[in-house]
Amino acid sequence: MNESTAVIIAAGLGTRMKSALPKAAHKIAGREMLRHLILAAETVFDRIVVVIGPDMPVLEKLAAPHRVVVQAERLGTAHAALQAAHEFGDGAVAVFYADNPLVSADTMRALLARAGAGDAGLVLLGMTPPEPGKYGRLVMEAGYVAKIVEYADASEAERRIALCNAGGLIAGETEMRRWLAAVRAENAKGEFYLTDIVAIARAEGAKVAVLEAPYSECMGVNSRAELALAEAAMQQRLRAAAMEAGVAMLAPETVFLSADTELGPDVSIGPYVVFGPRVRVGAGVEIKAFSHLEDCIVQEGAAIGPYARLRPGADIGPGAHVGNFVEIKAATLGAGAKVNHLSYIGDAEIGAATNIGAGTITCNYDGTHKHRTKIGAKAFIGSNTALVAPVSIGDGALIAAGSTITEDVPAETLAIGRARQVGKAKRTK
Repeated sequence: MNESTAVIIAAGLGTRMKSALPKAAHKIAGREMLRHLILAAETVFDRIVVVIGPDMPVLEKLAAPHRVVVQAERLGTAHAALQAAHEFGDGAVAVFYADNPLVSADTMRALLARAGAGDAGLVLLGMTPPEPGKYGRLVMEAGYVAKIVEYADASEAERRIALCNAGGLIAGETEMRRWLAAVRAENAKGEFYLTDIVAIARAEGAKVAVLEAPYSECMGVNSRAELALAEAAMQQRLRAAAMEAGVAMLAPETVFLSADTELGPDVSIGPYVVFGPRVRVGAGVEIKAFSHLEDCIVQEGAAIGPYARLRPGADIGPGAHVGNFVEIKAATLGAGAKVNHLSYIGDAEIGAATNIGAGTITCNYDGTHKHRTKIGAKAFIGSNTALVAPVSIGDGALIAAGSTITEDVPAETLAIGRARQVGKAKRTK
């Protein structure tokens, strides 16, 4: 059957993050580091096993529905991988680290293919970082890895080697199980290191190959500063993919996407636009500068911003307009509807071709419960109107500017809900 397995080690506490969250639960582009690796591995491997530490329910939830094993004692990376041995399939077994979260599905696929080439018993992921720093160096002989030398143990010549260990590796199930069991904790920390299987494999006569991957996929995340660097790398990847798919960005370096952002063709994005999780944007949409979108839908041909905020539950219909300093939450705008200036629309249904004037608010919260506002098609809501929910405005209705509407307005009706204007002469001395 040859069922391949990806083992993801996520047991680290991440003390350098200085956070109550486990390291693997920190987010990059709105998605947890562990989820990045899992979603990539799901497209490549037949089974996924996640190794977590004790009392990490948040990681257990993130790993679902995949197999989870607990490393009760944190005795090193080889020990962590060995805890998953009873869950290995009968094919190749790859080991990845949750704090190297940006390894792509393409690289995983290439690693699996390289292992299947048959000339090497073990394949390592390698990288050439711009600053090799204190990464372990891969010493090569005749095209294969002779050894991994940690920076502290490396000679001056070895420290000049550019090719570094990226952490991930793959071998056959039988070999991986045997080599993991053979690792010994003969080091200052008394831990079982995964990298020791290189020497064990070579001692058995197996060749060790290396698959070089882009550094942007292999960077480790152990601190808040490194998390920020990984975020920048992921944003570059997401922007490049979006533009390749037909999205225009005036200043791409200022646009921030989530890992799950969906952008249709011919979408245009201005400077300083932020996409939170779960945003879907249809074809031909224009999103102008300084807008913020989260958990919302923008249908084809709509225009958003500048300085617009779409909050969870916003559904902007085809050709609708949401203008500057407008906030939409849990509301639908029908096709061609317009909310162009300085308005708050929450818990509402706005009909097609309706125009909402500047300064309009839906008063949706009474201090205890949320209530909905319903506005029909082709209605006109005058500027500075307060719609006190629950309230319904019929098709074609017209609300006079400055009104406070507390009762339903029938279709094709003019409603005026404001005090009568009174003029009084000024007193003279």
